[in-house]
Formats: sequence, C-alpha cells, structure tokens
Amino acid sequence: MIKEPFSLDNEHYLLLDGWNDLIGDERIIAGFTTKNGGDSNSSFSTFNLGLHVNDDEKAVARNRNKLANLLSYPTSQWACAEQVHDNKIVKVTKELVGKGVYDYSNSIKGTDGLYTAESNLLLTLCYADCVPLYFFEKKHQLVGGAHAGWKGTVKNIAGEMVRTWVEVEGANPNDIMAAIGPSIGPCCYVVDDYVINFVHDALENTDTLPYKVISKGQYALDLKKLNMLLMIQSGISRQNIVISNHCTSCEDNIFFSHRRDKGNTGRMMSFIGKKGG
Repeated sequence: MIKEPFSLDNEHYLLLDGWNDLIGDERIIAGFTTKNGGDSNSSFSTFNLGLHVNDDEKAVARNRNKLANLLSYPTSQWACAEQVHDNKIVKVTKELVGKGVYDYSNSIKGTDGLYTAESNLLLTLCYADCVPLYFFEKKHQLVGGAHAGWKGTVKNIAGEMVRTWVEVEGANPNDIMAAIGPSIGPCCYVVDDYVINFVHDALENTDTLPYKVISKGQYALDLKKLNMLLMIQSGISRQNIVISNHCTSCEDNIFFSHRRDKGNTGRMMSFIGKKGG
C-alpha cells in the first residue's frame, strides 16, 4: 500500500504531510478533521463542523472555534462556501474573509472550489464522504481546495481548478502539486449505469477505469482514482499527486459518513492556507 499522506495529528484532525517545506518562509497548513473531540450530540457526535445539517448552531460555532484555536488560525481569517455539488471556482481575497463562518446563509454562494494567493487566510469546505482535493503551486504562491462529490467530480472540478490557475494566474500544470484526501472508497461506494455514463463522458483517451463491475448495472466506483485521472488529464504530473487510503465509510471510529449513516450525520472539514510570520 502507498504511504498514507494524511497523518492523525490529534483526535480532532489529520494533517497533510510533506508540503510544509515547499514554500520558504511561510508554511502550508492543510488537513482534514475527524468526528471526534467536539461539543455536538446525537448523530452529530461530536466534532460536527457543518452549519447546514440541523445541528445546534452554537455547538457548531464552539467546534469551529476549537479548530481555530488548535490550528492557531482565527475564524476571522476563514472563508467558507455554500457547496452545491458543482464545479465553480472562486478566488478568495481579503474581501471574502469571514464569509460563512458562523452563518451559512452568508457563505460564498454556489461554490465548491476555493483558492487564494494570500497568506493568513484559511480555505474551508465540508464533507461526509465526498472527496477533498488540495492544490498548491509554488511560483505564484497559490493554494486551493475543492469539494468533489460524484457530481462535482464528473463535472471535473479538479480540471476547473487547474484551468483557472493556468488561464487566470499564469501557472504551469507541471508545477501544481495535488492531494486527494479521505473520502468514501470503492469498498463502500456502489453506483449504477446513470453515474457511470457520466464517468465515461468525463474521461478522455484512457484505458484505465476507476471502477469495477459488481453485477449488471452495479459498479464499485473509486472517486479518488477518478479525480486522480482527471487531474492527470488536466496536466498535473502523476508524481505530483498523493492519495489518501482512508475510507470515511469504513472508518466509523473517526469519520462521519453520509452513506453509512443514511444521511443523518455531521460533517468533517478540509482546510488549507499559507501561514506567514
């Protein structure tokens, strides 16, 4: 098995290893939270960070404050998105900082991908099986995150991030580093022909398929592998992509899972930012 790039730093979150020394005087903080160590109750037990799942908003606020303190990244420097399973990418500047931190209705609208070139700004997105994507490009000092459920994946949100960085920021795809975080694995994710047809439409000129046939019309889909293939298709080098082995559905001791918990569950959070002096 390939070395796991996300290591459990404490009960609250895993950190992405290997990117801290890539940016000189600053350091990249990137990771993914667990479901443990928070103040939420019942099906949101305990470290739910989602404001849109009918949890007590005061408990979610306390959980977000706890994460902010652990990361030494105050919520006044966070940016949060209204995720809609699409492929819209937004560049976050100081004007968008603070959006959606405590009020979901105030989040960055209709957006599943965030990036920035600014320091001391934390990009956050929420998950309960979908795939967290992380991006970094050194020359232009870019960091980004994207939320890729099956819909966002087949709409190639990974490729949209790369395209935006190339066309808007002048980046070279060969210089982009990417990480694919904990999500539901093919062991727990069976889909039908409807979804697989979109998968085929998204992929170009590849004999590598990110699924296995279980039975007629039933497929075990590897969303992490599909995102990797789409990253490569967009120009990122395979050697610049790391992939987590964690399955959010299997590992019920540390992760929420929308599919496993039949929709009644909390949300983990991905985070990425550059921490300056």
